[in-house]
Amino acid sequence: MTGPVTVIGAGVAGLCVATELAARGVSVALRDRAARPGPHGCSWWAGGMLAPFCEGETAEEPVVRLGQEAAGWWARQGVPVIRNGTLVLALGRDRREITRFARRTTGHRALDRDALARLEPDLAGRFDGALHFPDEAHITPRTALATLHDRLADQGATLDDSPAAPSGITVDCRGLQARDTLPDLRGVKGEMIVLHTPEVTLHRPVRLLHPRFPLYIVPRGDGVFMLGATQIESGERGRPTVRSVLELLTAAYALHPAFAEAAVLEIGTDARPAFPDNLPRIRRRGATIHVNGLFRHGFLLAPALARMTADLICDNKKPEVMDEDHGER
Repeated sequence: MTGPVTVIGAGVAGLCVATELAARGVSVALRDRAARPGPHGCSWWAGGMLAPFCEGETAEEPVVRLGQEAAGWWARQGVPVIRNGTLVLALGRDRREITRFARRTTGHRALDRDALARLEPDLAGRFDGALHFPDEAHITPRTALATLHDRLADQGATLDDSPAAPSGITVDCRGLQARDTLPDLRGVKGEMIVLHTPEVTLHRPVRLLHPRFPLYIVPRGDGVFMLGATQIESGERGRPTVRSVLELLTAAYALHPAFAEAAVLEIGTDARPAFPDNLPRIRRRGATIHVNGLFRHGFLLAPALARMTADLICDNKKPEVMDEDHGER
């Protein structure tokens, strides 16, 4: 039996690792500066799109392959998973972006104007066609974080902000805060807006392609939508920029004019942790295991990283994403 494990950081990576370890009978102590998940970390501001095939447009093969584990894993934890796929659109003047996106991805089918109207009636007549990725899904990140947190508490995991030095194995999931020990980690800033309008109904996430500011919009139900897409090379975490907010709102209006009258419920920003190649890493240094660098794929890749971390701790199985240049010391 593996001894007690301390997981530092209760964002999506830490919660997934703690959940996977607890499921294997490991005694887990989860430490975070906050009592519950909240707006102090980038997981709170995530889109929650479980879209491995769409990510293949720019991401490496492991993201597409490992990301296909995510929807099933979240469902097994009791998190509501909406499996309506992803819709990819482009305005008429950017129609070539659809061709480019289709060429760089798999798992999609082309829709003409009529098929699109059947799939999303509120977009009828607005676009000539689209790509539908039927095997993708989405979740509500804040619900997912709360679900894992509460399940761990029910299973007897210790959840606190104790600064005491842990004994035994420690799993460091602090995200960008881990730059004090992972100097090659960088911040990639993302900004998002939450809108409310009863005038628009969407049944799945929509990606609106654009050469400069592609948009994704995720329906949260009851007329609430989360907009995001900005990706800025910066570790600055606190302030949305005017340019980004304008671009997001302009793109939403281009998707459907009714968004012009939507109420703005939230504007948020944070910096996501990434390594130079935007792929995640598991690094072991003595009794500390670092799980980091999930970039913009937190909810998509955290389940696979959690599985690998638990395999390492429980079965001494080397993870696929173990960093060879920064391995066990």
